[in-house]
This record gives sequence, C-alpha cells and structure tokens, in this order.
Amino acid sequence: MQEEMLIAFDSTQQALRAEMLLEYAEIEIDIFPTPKEITAGCAISIQFYQSALGEVQKIVTEQNIEIRGIYRKHNENYILIER
Repeated sequence: MQEEMLIAFDSTQQALRAEMLLEYAEIEIDIFPTPKEITAGCAISIQFYQSALGEVQKIVTEQNIEIRGIYRKHNENYILIER
C-alpha cells in the first residue's frame, strides 16, 4: 500500500494551476478538501502517492507554484514534510 501525500495551498488559483500541471505530467492525483488540522488559505488540496513525490516536487519548484506545504498522511493525521 502506497503512502498518501497532500499538497495544501494558500490560494485557489495556485491549486488549480498545480492540478493542471500535475495532470499534464500524468501524475495520479485527487482533489481533496483541505483537512481541518492544516491551516491553509484554500479549501482545496491535492492528494497523490508518495511514489510521485520527487516528480511533484520538481514541478512545484520549476513552475514556481506557491504552496502552503507538502504533507504525509500518518494514521489519520498529516505531518508537514516540506514547506
């Protein structure tokens, strides 16, 4: 079973931009409501599997996508792994 990751955003514009770029790169993603324990300015987050983490990080960096953070799901909580 692959570990689930989540990108949280401060703006809906950045979330939608990231969604488009990640789908274009053929990364399997799901749009997901931002969990309450993650303080972010946007109610939309993107969920993906840990196996795509390197490619997701590369796209976020190269395309200057503004994120709140990348989180790893642990049990029912989310742990910040990168800001």
